[in-house]
Amino acid sequence: MTNESRFRKRVKLVTSLVSYRRADFAVAVAGATVFAFGTVASSWVLRWIIDNVIVERFESGSIDASATAAGIGIFILVAIVRAAGVIVRRTWAGKAQWGIAEDLSGEAIDAVVRQPVPWHRRQSTGDLMTRVGVDVEAAVQVVAPLPFSTGVVLMLLIASGGLIAADPLLGVLATLVFPVIMSLNLVYQKRADRWYDLAQAELATLSSAAHESFEAVTVVKAFGAEAREASRLSDIAFRVRSARVQAIKVRSLFAKLLDVVPNSASVLIVLLGSYRVADGAMTVGDLASFIYVFALLVFPLRIIGYAFSEMPRSQAGFDRVKQLVAEPVEPDPRRRLQIEPGAVVLRGVCIEQGDGREVLTDISCAFPAGALTAIVGPTGSGKTTLLHALAGLLAPTVGSISGPLADSALVFQEPFLMSGTIRENVTLGRAVSENALRRALDVAQAEFVFDLPGGLDAVVGERGVGLSGGQRQRIALARAIVGEPRVLLLDDTTSALDPSTEAAVLEGLRRSLADTTVIAVSSRPSLVSNADTVVFIDGGRIVDSGRHEEIAARTESYSVLMSAYESDRA
Repeated sequence: MTNESRFRKRVKLVTSLVSYRRADFAVAVAGATVFAFGTVASSWVLRWIIDNVIVERFESGSIDASATAAGIGIFILVAIVRAAGVIVRRTWAGKAQWGIAEDLSGEAIDAVVRQPVPWHRRQSTGDLMTRVGVDVEAAVQVVAPLPFSTGVVLMLLIASGGLIAADPLLGVLATLVFPVIMSLNLVYQKRADRWYDLAQAELATLSSAAHESFEAVTVVKAFGAEAREASRLSDIAFRVRSARVQAIKVRSLFAKLLDVVPNSASVLIVLLGSYRVADGAMTVGDLASFIYVFALLVFPLRIIGYAFSEMPRSQAGFDRVKQLVAEPVEPDPRRRLQIEPGAVVLRGVCIEQGDGREVLTDISCAFPAGALTAIVGPTGSGKTTLLHALAGLLAPTVGSISGPLADSALVFQEPFLMSGTIRENVTLGRAVSENALRRALDVAQAEFVFDLPGGLDAVVGERGVGLSGGQRQRIALARAIVGEPRVLLLDDTTSALDPSTEAAVLEGLRRSLADTTVIAVSSRPSLVSNADTVVFIDGGRIVDSGRHEEIAARTESYSVLMSAYESDRA
């Protein structure tokens, strides 16, 4: 990347960030401008005090009280103005920075929410979390020093003119420091970009890997893979560390040069200035004011350097966030569902995986309205895929699905409970009456919640930590029932329940949701035998359908599978 294209990219970064909170940024710049004028004015006041009070005292042997009082008063007034500028600048710069962070993270979250489920299945949760969190924070790091840097540029222009006017030779020498520092900034940008980009990418990889490891902590422990996981995370962390160390090395060298160049110039100015005073080319007040202004500019120049040093990291974070925001919204499979009253009907449905392999082939069947239909099949036969297609989470490659599926609810095989109260987990923020809530819990056989400390307001950990598998399943089922869906999709939802509790749940569904179409993937003989209709799937195709007894009598593979289920239960 050339210096020109890098410069344009940085300008675009700054203008893009500022566009989120222009008003706050403008107020911060105004405060920085006041501070800049106050800083230059303080040097003028200092020169006047030295020449008219201090030098006069040595020459005449007396103190001019009125001049002294006037000088002190003006100096204090200028100091107050500078302080006010600093307060305004820092306050509104902070508001701009974190306001931009709020807006940027909101954009990223909205972009994630807009995407359909198939898109989410291809993403790494850890990477998404990094983009809406760590990357946003990195992107706005450059915002806080920008108003001060803007004021410093103005200060440099005013001060440079004043320095050259005070003494052309020393003025030119002092102002030459500024382009030297700017050149150092450009060199730093070129060398630091690569490492900051790499560090942000590796940090996202680490976050993703850590999230996956924490999610699967029980599996890791069950298979004794703690050492392997620790080694894997350690390798990724080492790559993050290496990239960060290289970036910090470049930044450290840059910081040292920012110290050396202005300080060397200050020493040279003092030496040459003493000769200029001795020659009568300038007064002591001129030299003191000159040195004072230059000394005051050194720290602001470091702030500009800090702003430049944050540019690569902010650019890397901003680019990653914008890549997420710019991703086109994929078609939502739910929009391909044909919303019609009555039965749920599939006509020639085929669903392919990403590699082109068909998971379901030519599925044509109907699920009668208000009936309980069981979907049965061996592992990997496509049962869950079929259920996800009915829920609109997967789009058919070929064929169509119709029915009252706009009002459907899916209960996953592994129920997910969020960290919060039982009430929050069941209602999910929906306006639900107390009677409807209790009715849903009753149908799901989840009355045990009233025996917990706090009842409905009892707090459970993330993923339902502290509850058994059967308790989590019943709460998840109550969550689906409370909305009184027209179609209820159950993915082996009762697998952790004992037969008597399962029977009570089925009876409750038939009694309380008589008009609801229930489609249940199940390996429980008790549920299958009580279903109105059974659909037997094998190899992604419907092999047979009808009553349990009928299929068992005419389809050997189904009979063998159900016998295996019975033996397993026994």
